[in-house]
Amino acid sequence: VRFTADILAGVPSIVVGVFAYAVLVRPMHSYSALSAGFALAIIMIPVVARTAEESMRLVPNSMREAALALGIPRWRAVVGVVIPGALTGVIMGIMLAVARIAGETAPLIFTALGSAFGVQGLGQPIGALPLQIYRYALSPYEDWQKQAWAAAFLLVIIVLGINIIVRLLSRRGRG
Repeated sequence: VRFTADILAGVPSIVVGVFAYAVLVRPMHSYSALSAGFALAIIMIPVVARTAEESMRLVPNSMREAALALGIPRWRAVVGVVIPGALTGVIMGIMLAVARIAGETAPLIFTALGSAFGVQGLGQPIGALPLQIYRYALSPYEDWQKQAWAAAFLLVIIVLGINIIVRLLSRRGRG
């Protein structure tokens, strides 16, 4: 699993977008929020997997051994002791993965296509901030280009905010 997560971490997001296009968009004959979510989930997997693994390793062996000494089966010790002990780290990994995919545009171009009408259903094209930034930045209209810069700034602030929250939570977990 670790090897697969490491390989997935090195795959460019545009390749993930092409893969999601081939697997979901072509067979469904439609761009959709589902295919975009699938592509972004693939990008999230390595980040969440690695942080979850590291968080579970940080749970002291004495806690595992204490649970096993009480006669609890190994699987129950993992579910009842290790996972609750690592839950903060897993949640932080999920937040970091969300921050990682927040600005991804390439997979969304291949899967979501974009919609000026927002969300019309999971099986329909869907709008996304990175796609709007891309479209508005390339437009010949100066007003749209200014909106693209403002949206890019908003996206940077959102990612920065998520990273600050993760840092604060990780300090509280250690301190």
